[in-house]
Amino acid sequence: MKKFLPWLLLPLAGCVPGDGSYVLDDPAGLFSGVWHGWVAPICLVWGFFNSEIRIYEPTNTGWWYDLGYYMAIISGFGGLSFFRRKGKED
Repeated sequence: MKKFLPWLLLPLAGCVPGDGSYVLDDPAGLFSGVWHGWVAPICLVWGFFNSEIRIYEPTNTGWWYDLGYYMAIISGFGGLSFFRRKGKED
């Protein structure tokens, strides 16, 4: 698995917010918002080393992007904490 990890992460590097792939004629939409919500923690750390990387895409469709982003943040972090709490039996 260690051999394949760089090959799996390399294509994902081009799908982060603020990488310049979205323009006013083709802004980030709902599914981009979902993806950006999932990779937000990684982008936060990466942003310390590269000032162009953000956790939120500024060139987006508005409400639909926000919905996707919020759904991913809540399902990713909220779902994990709910799963962990449920697994602990006192």
